[in-house]
Amino acid sequence: MPGKEVLPTTIKRSDKHAQAIWAKTHDSAVKTYGEGRRAHMVAFASLKHQYEKSGDRWVKKARRGPSDPQAARGPTTRIKSTDRNRAPTAGGKVARTPAEARTKAKEARREYSRDYARRRRRAS
Repeated sequence: MPGKEVLPTTIKRSDKHAQAIWAKTHDSAVKTYGEGRRAHMVAFASLKHQYEKSGDRWVKKARRGPSDPQAARGPTTRIKSTDRNRAPTAGGKVARTPAEARTKAKEARREYSRDYARRRRRAS
C-alpha cells in the first residue's frame, strides 16, 4: 500500500486502525487530486472523524463525528442566507458548539504563539 510509505510520524505512533484509515484515504485522494498537500489534508480530515490528536499520537474519540462546526458543515453544504460566511473552527481541537470552537481556537493560537517564541529564543 503506497500510503503506508508516507505515513506521518504521529500516525506511525498511533494504532493500526488509525494508520489504515489514513493510508486508505490518502491513496484514494492521490488518485483524485494527485500527490501533495491536498491529499494529506483529505486523509487527516477523514482520520479526525474517529480520532483526535493527543500529544504525539492519535487516539480514538469517545464518539465519532466531525471535530468542529465548520467540519460538520462541510465544503459542499449550501450556505443559507442566515449563515455567517464560515462556521468557527477549533484550531485543530475537538469542539461541539460554535462557542466552544471559538474558545478552543483562542487556546490554540496562544499555544502556537508560545511555541513560536520558544523556537525563536532557541534559534538565537
